[in-house]
Amino acid sequence: MSQSESSKIAIFIDGANLYATARALGFDIDYKRLLREFQGRGTLVRAFYYTAIIEDQEYTSVRPLIDWLDYNGYTVVTKPTKEFIDASGRRRIKGNMDIELAVDAMQLAKHVDQIVLFSGDGDFRSLVEAVQRHGVRVTVVSTISSQPPMIADELRRQADVFTDLLDLQSRIGREPAGPARCGRTSVALQPRPAP
Repeated sequence: MSQSESSKIAIFIDGANLYATARALGFDIDYKRLLREFQGRGTLVRAFYYTAIIEDQEYTSVRPLIDWLDYNGYTVVTKPTKEFIDASGRRRIKGNMDIELAVDAMQLAKHVDQIVLFSGDGDFRSLVEAVQRHGVRVTVVSTISSQPPMIADELRRQADVFTDLLDLQSRIGREPAGPARCGRTSVALQPRPAP
């Protein structure tokens, strides 16, 4: 058995961040292909997907994706967004999943050899450092190919390996499609902004 086959891997996907990164690069993620890509790199222990949901809406466009992921090998972690009024009186929505992702990564760190983090959020630098102290190698997937780059410099420096999402496009991407379809590989990534 080669070292890569015996390597235990966990994937952590910051859903909103990955969506923004893929959009900036002009393609959508094919989550079935993403799972297959990392299953081929070792023993995939767990694949987490984190996203906040607007609870008061009867239908949210991210729901079909969440349901598909949940039935197809991902552990989906959601929480309701919080609504607040900012200093200028504008309605804002906040839905940060950083703590949930960090807690899960720390709990799983003693059971894996490698963590793959799909996020460019600099707030994860301390998490990456903490799991590295447990002997876990961390690959961060984001991009420097967009203007501005989607990854915080401090996170990129902390990672053992930085992979540009653009380099994975041929293996985990699909061309942007029209209406979202659940099922095989065509799944809506996140709500699309209005034109």
